[in-house]
Amino acid sequence: MIDEVRRRMTQEGIDALVLRPSPDFRYLGGRGDGYLVLVGDGPPAAAAGPLEAAALIPASARRVGVDPEMRAWELFSLRVEAEVVLASTVLAPLRLRRGAEEVAAMERAASAADAIVLVTRELAWFGTTERAMARRLWAMMVETGCEEVLSVLVAAGEHTALPRHVPCDRVINPGDALLVSVCGRWDGYHSEVARVFAVAEPPDDFEAMYSVVLSAQRAALDTLRPGATAAEVWRAARETIDDSGYGDYAGERPGRGVGLGREEGPWLTPDDTTVFAPGMTVCLEPAIYLPELFGARVADVVVCDPEGARLLSTSPQPLYVLDH
Repeated sequence: MIDEVRRRMTQEGIDALVLRPSPDFRYLGGRGDGYLVLVGDGPPAAAAGPLEAAALIPASARRVGVDPEMRAWELFSLRVEAEVVLASTVLAPLRLRRGAEEVAAMERAASAADAIVLVTRELAWFGTTERAMARRLWAMMVETGCEEVLSVLVAAGEHTALPRHVPCDRVINPGDALLVSVCGRWDGYHSEVARVFAVAEPPDDFEAMYSVVLSAQRAALDTLRPGATAAEVWRAARETIDDSGYGDYAGERPGRGVGLGREEGPWLTPDDTTVFAPGMTVCLEPAIYLPELFGARVADVVVCDPEGARLLSTSPQPLYVLDH
């Protein structure tokens, strides 16, 4: 892997990479705090701080790639006189595809997130608040060994139509639609799973709308295979929603790459020409949001296998009615 990184460094004319704790840092084997510096030979070298990292950069370096998450004070502390570019120029294309061990790690992360969502069926929801249930799910994620909880969403009723809703003190009542999503990092890899429920009974027309969301994800799954482009997968999901008449209410995008980072390429947008290959992983998350009424979003981590797409999160998707 390091040899391939160096080949790309040569192609891009980059003489050194300087990484802080981040997905790129972990990709090159970084653990904990500190910095990594990769130059023309030898393994990545560890440094305690930016000044120590600067000392590892060859004086002859003309172009240095720095971590995209580098803070301004860190960058100034490096005192680099060479041209500074983003290290992702080298690393982002390499991180798109994962080996068997990485896919297995992502499968474990997806299973952990999946288990949290599955347990939600057994919890008591009536009369509780979004905030209280989100805190409970947060604690459950930590108990599973989640090393970083990125987000926990609990949205009830009209709040399910807000893509960036933050759980609040709204009481969860019978007749509410309910959207639950958990996103975290287990053993270095991220996973996100979202499921939709109904409390006691679904609102009018909710099941029909939710069936469109599921159909959009299925269309994306059927399209995602080696050789397909990210734009083609976007189109399959979006056309399903458009054909149903909900096109004006579709979520921003039906998916994005996930792995060492919570959000990374490929991006499922109409202009993303990334070609899928075995080992690529994405979170497929089509959604429909009807303002002031309700919304629905389903999210699952998927790996591109040689035969096509394979779900890594497998908890049931049909609308489940909570009865307690």
